[in-house]
Amino acid sequence: MLLSSCSTVHYYAQAVSGQLELLQRRHPITELLASPEMEENVRLRLNEVLSIRQFATEQLQLPDNDSYTQYADLQRPYVVWSVFATPPFSLAPKNWCFPVVGCVSYRGYFSEAEAQSLADGLAAEGYEVYVAGIAAYSTLGWFADPVLNTMLLWSTPRLAGLIFHELAHQQLYIKDDTAFNEAFAMTVEYEGVKRWLDTVQDEAQTERYYRLQGYQQDFTQLVLAMRDQLQALYQRQEISETERQALKTQLFQQLQADYQQLKTTKWAGFNGYDQWFSEVNNAKLSSVVTYQAYVPAFQRLLAEQNYDLAAFYQAVAMLAGQPYAERQQRLQALLAEAEIGVVN
Repeated sequence: MLLSSCSTVHYYAQAVSGQLELLQRRHPITELLASPEMEENVRLRLNEVLSIRQFATEQLQLPDNDSYTQYADLQRPYVVWSVFATPPFSLAPKNWCFPVVGCVSYRGYFSEAEAQSLADGLAAEGYEVYVAGIAAYSTLGWFADPVLNTMLLWSTPRLAGLIFHELAHQQLYIKDDTAFNEAFAMTVEYEGVKRWLDTVQDEAQTERYYRLQGYQQDFTQLVLAMRDQLQALYQRQEISETERQALKTQLFQQLQADYQQLKTTKWAGFNGYDQWFSEVNNAKLSSVVTYQAYVPAFQRLLAEQNYDLAAFYQAVAMLAGQPYAERQQRLQALLAEAEIGVVN
């Protein structure tokens, strides 16, 4: 208990230190744009950010505050590193619980080394682990979240989507349901970028975005199909652990083969997911499922509101207020409707 307590104190200490560093490094974008020392490429991106931020408020009805009106250069490729962990025969992620935000299916660190240290410890306990670099996160409105240098490396549509996504967490967030929160934010991101691209009217940029979105949808379907097969395997009680491990290995090999076929046939050699597939385990699959599994359900709910975002936010808030079991039942019904294309 003493060791656990010390570990918890250390974790919160690094979290406070990391957040303070981020706040200390931020500067109003309008002031930076007025500086003659600003690099031209950064100036162009920050001008885009201000336009995107205004669009988020005026067209997507997302929170109107100081978030993403400031810039911070952290001089590193990611702001935090998140650790995902699952048991060897389960896709249910390990949860960590915190004040305010409740329980979430990952644990974030401002230091890659500390994230890796936690992952190594969990692996020694028998968990399968995945450490992911994260470009941005939301403080849920507790602070004015700045734009980070880690975000400017992305294409403009992806940058816009990230800002819409993080502001969606400020719009609505519920405790103890990471999959709900992330699928809601992903839905706002996708719809927001679609509307933003309609106003930008850049044909080449739009074509590239939707082409990459097509790849992502194919990738997600591949992962979700494998999730279903693995869950069916893990629930089989009549086989030994050795047999289960052998069948699990075969399924992961099949996943790799399916990816190679998808890449060479449908994607014309696009290799943007090669690094992700370089090493696949339960934890990695679980991280994708957490963000994507309920997106079609939320998109179906948006369609039911005739794509009126204010009505959509209200409908999601009502859903969020339901008990967990009822909320899950409603999401499953929406998923079923989305799958068969039900139109009311």
